[in-house]
Formats: sequence, structure tokens, C-alpha cells
Amino acid sequence: MVAVSDRREFHDLVDPAVAHETIESLNLDPEPESVPLDEARGRVLAERLDAGLDVPGFDRATMDGYAVRGRDTFGADEADPVELDLVGAVHAGVEPDVVVGEGEAAEISTGAVMPDGADAVVMVEQTAERRSDGDPDGEPSAVAVRKAVAPGDNVMVAGSDIAAGARALGPGTRLTARDVGLLSALGVDEVPVRGKPTVGIVSTGDELVRPGEELHSERGQIYDVNSYTIAAGVEEAGGEATLYPHAGDDYDEMERLLVEAAAECDLVLSSGSTSASAVDVIYDVIEERGDLLLHGVAVKPGKPMLVGEVGESAYVGLPGYPVSALTIFQTFVAPVIRDAAGLPEPQTATVRGKMALRERYAEGRLRLMPVGLVTDEAGETLVYPVDKGSGATTSLVEADGVVAVDPDTEYLAAGETVDVQLFSPDVLAPTLFAVGEADPALSRLLDRLERPRFLPVGSREGLRRLGGGVPDVAVVAGPVERDVESVDLGGWTREWGLVVADDNPAEIEGLADLVDRDLAFVNRNRDAGLRASLDAAVDDLVDARGESDGSRREVTESIRGYEVSTKGVESPARAVARGDADAGLGLRATADRLGLGFVPLGTESVRVRANPARTEKPGVEELRSRLAAADDVFASLAGYESD
Repeated sequence: MVAVSDRREFHDLVDPAVAHETIESLNLDPEPESVPLDEARGRVLAERLDAGLDVPGFDRATMDGYAVRGRDTFGADEADPVELDLVGAVHAGVEPDVVVGEGEAAEISTGAVMPDGADAVVMVEQTAERRSDGDPDGEPSAVAVRKAVAPGDNVMVAGSDIAAGARALGPGTRLTARDVGLLSALGVDEVPVRGKPTVGIVSTGDELVRPGEELHSERGQIYDVNSYTIAAGVEEAGGEATLYPHAGDDYDEMERLLVEAAAECDLVLSSGSTSASAVDVIYDVIEERGDLLLHGVAVKPGKPMLVGEVGESAYVGLPGYPVSALTIFQTFVAPVIRDAAGLPEPQTATVRGKMALRERYAEGRLRLMPVGLVTDEAGETLVYPVDKGSGATTSLVEADGVVAVDPDTEYLAAGETVDVQLFSPDVLAPTLFAVGEADPALSRLLDRLERPRFLPVGSREGLRRLGGGVPDVAVVAGPVERDVESVDLGGWTREWGLVVADDNPAEIEGLADLVDRDLAFVNRNRDAGLRASLDAAVDDLVDARGESDGSRREVTESIRGYEVSTKGVESPARAVARGDADAGLGLRATADRLGLGFVPLGTESVRVRANPARTEKPGVEELRSRLAAADDVFASLAGYESD
């Protein structure tokens, strides 16, 4: 026994801020690991994951009906339908074995692959089958189309959901069911995640008994509450808890368990035996086998908290009373476990915010509207609707929760207060909400931000949304013009042109080859800045050749595939890599990354333009700072230069 005079007293109790700093200085960071997809929910991504393929990977019908060439239906109406010859049928899950030519149609099911030659689907309700004369019971040989369709109508093109090469999920993303669904759609079976910090829990005190063991109240015994309570808190904070055997107040046993736990875990927690008492031997154990960093904090409850190190492991001693132990754990320890695990601070499952824009609705039924969250410069929560269609996986990733809209609501006004039911209590609004042009350099810049959200909607659509006042910034590439008030944060240039097969077997030298030769070409969609640059180059080619060589329309029609657009920045290049095209619109950086050839056509500017009302928002300021120090990013990408 230690004499009463030898009891330690608390001297110079530290400020709670000092305790926070001391615990935060401890190294709990675990090594990253890889887990199977079915074990990834709740884990935190260790690195960015890009889409390795287009989703869907093929052009597919979104309606039951008939696959046709859109131009064959022009002029069709109820009074004067267009009759097309039936050449077969295409069903979902089956490779098409028909080709739709001029004046022909093929029956098609929802979700089926579009057959070669067809570029649109006529809904079955807008058609009528025709049978050969004299054979009313025979197979239909033709279909009458009662409504014209344009190319692309009722067709989801490859990569519409998420395009190959697109930034699917960023590092630090805590994977929920929606994210796991996205990864499964991309074919990912092993997921790189941050390791969970391991936390060993040692219970002390001769009076404690583990649940399930015989309790002798006459001896003053009580069940061990703290070990299980704190273990649950560790798991909730993203750690992995291990309960070690009960140590009692025996010095040798406590020393053995603490050293064993320190050798096996990133952090060791104990409760009790930390006050200035003759039997509080844990103080001596830490001083003897490690480093005692502090003893005593000016806080109630939790004054006798201990912080130290044993070997390579961190150590925190919690108070003995269960409420005090849990309070101190949640206040001081849980945050550092969450930080080591890469998890955000928790928030309630329901948040209140204001509509960022007016949303019309008058369908007479309850609407569970998917919404995203964004904060304004003052930190107020704004709510905006998210809807890419029921077939889109990424709409779930972009949405943070839902707003229930009553059946009799005609519209939600901009500024109207709404309650958002979050998909997960862990959902937080992004620190930066960006939209616009997808770009490899941008992906790397976003990796350096804490919790960004980026929607690759293209330059034109990005400017439109910036004008609506919802996003923080829009990324705009090429000669895309729109009268939108904004603040320029900086930018870069990138070399663009035609991505071709390695060694350029078709010997393509420039844009004129696509016009003058029968070469298959894959273009980008009209919202893309790359498409705007290409369109400008076509105009220059037309001007250089003069009217005698044809109008702009004639020139573009002579390029096979000019109107076949793709969403993803890498999609045209990947079509070339598969042998499906001779050339695709793309970047030198993409060709370099995929080991393909490149025919340069020019350079274009990429600018980051900010919402004037958000320039002092921390996430925007952080992006401006990262952009100014991004020379290493541009140096790592072929054809890129800082601007």
C-alpha cells in the first residue's frame, strides 16, 4: 500500500483547449487497406476512383417501341403517318442481330441495345403495325409511325449515367449504399479504403465485474459499464475496438495489459484509476513504460483525465464514472478517432434549409424530391433539387436527402424554408459546390480540397447554373460565351485535338481528313467546351475553303459521326482504343494516359469562375489558393500549362 502522504495531487490543471491540442497531436493514423465491395459500406475511400468504363456501356432504349433512323420519321403525324419496313426485333440482354437501314425499323424493348443504323426510338403508343395484304393473321411486316422523333429521342447514350474517365468518387468519401451501388455499376470489386484506427480498451478497478460473470454486491462489486459504452463509442466514431481482460488495481497485471494493448493498437483507453489516490497505479505505469503528457484538465466532468504514450501507441485515461467517461470520450477522444478514420463530424438526420431556387410542382401527389445541400457565404444551408432521371445512378450520389412535397403544393419558392431528411446522419454539405467542364487537372485540384462536390455538366450548362445562383463555381473551357456575372479565380490551358490509334495508322493529319475521307469519328456533346472549340475550328475550315466547297452544314454532314456525341472527356478516346473509331475529339493528356496517338488542333483556355456572392466562402477561397499553387498538377499532364 502507498501511504496517504504519497498521494499525488493535481497541479496546474490544463485548459481544455490544451487537452484537445495534446490529444490531436497523437498519431493514430492507420495504414490504408483494400476491402471487398460487399464490405465497403461505411468505410472511407483512401484515393480517388475514376470510372473505368461508360455506364451504360452501350446506347440503350428507354422505351418499348421501334428503333428507327430519326430522319426517316420527319413529317409523320396522326393524319399522315410514315410507314417503315420491319426488319426484326431486339430484346434486353441480347446482342442485336439486325441493322436498321433507310426506311426500316426494328421492334425494341426497354433497356435493349440500340441496333446499328438506328438513332432514335418511337414509343409503341405512337405506332401501329401493318400486315401484308390478304394475311390478317400473319406477322407484321411494317409499322406506321404517327409522331416524328429526332435523333437521340428515347435513347440513353453510352456514358450518360457516368462516363469513362470521369471522377466517380473522391478520396475521403464515406461509402454509403448509394456509393456502393455506383461502384458496382463500374465493376469495382476491391475498394481502397482508409484503415480503421484500432483502439484497445482496458478496464481497471477491483470493484468491476464483466457482464455475464457473477456479481457480489456485498463486496461492493459493480458491472463494468465503461468498457462496453466506450467500445460502442469507438465503433460509432469509425474505430475498431478490442476489449482486453479486466486488470483490477494490480500494478503488474495493469502494466502487462497496457504494454500488450499498446503493441497491438493505435490507441489505448482505460477508465478509472486516474485520480490522485493511493491505489491509482496507472499513473506510475505510464511514467515507467511511456511518456505522460498531461494529468488533469480544467473541465467538469473529467478533471482527472490522463494523456500519454506507451511505446508507439497513444494513451488516454478516462474518468471512472460512466457519464463522465462517455462525456470526456465524446468531447476529446471521438473527434481524433473520426479524424484518423477520415470521418466527418456527425449531424442530425434532418436539417432545415432554404430553397436555392424556385421549384415548380403540381401533380397532385406526394413527392419525395431528391435534393442536394450547399452553403452560402454566411454558412446558411441552401437546398437545390437533384433529378437526372430514375435510370441514373449518379443522381443518388449527388443527392444528400429528400424533401417531402405535399400533393397540393404548386411550387416551392426560392428562399422558402424546407426540412431535408438526409440519406444518412453523416451527410454534410460540400465545402465547395462546383459544376461545369470535366478536366483531368480539375480532378487533381479537387483531391486537394476537404469535401468538394463537382457535377460534370459541361461548360454551357455550367454557366447556365452559375447564372441561376446555386453553385459556388463553374469551370468553363473553350469559346463558350454566356452573359453571366462571375469572378475569375484563375485557370490553365490544355492542348486539344484528335485522339487516334497508336502510330496513327490512318495517317490523319488534321480536321480536313475527317471531311474529305470516310473516317469514323466520335464527338463530344454540345455542352462541352471541347465541342465549342471543334465547332469553331470547323467554321475556320469552312471559311478557309470558301463557299464553293460547301456550307458548314455540308461540311459537318461529311464527317461520319460528327453528330454522335458522348459525355465523358475520355469516351471518344476509349472508342478509338477499342477500334470503334478512327479518331475522337479529346486532349493530349488523355491520349498520353491511354497510350494513343494524338493530332493537335489547338489549345483552349479553362477558367474557374465564381459566384460573386460566394467569393469569401472558405471553400472558394481554398480553391483559389490551391489553383494558384497547382504548377505541379499542370506539369504532370501532357499539353497543360498554367495560365
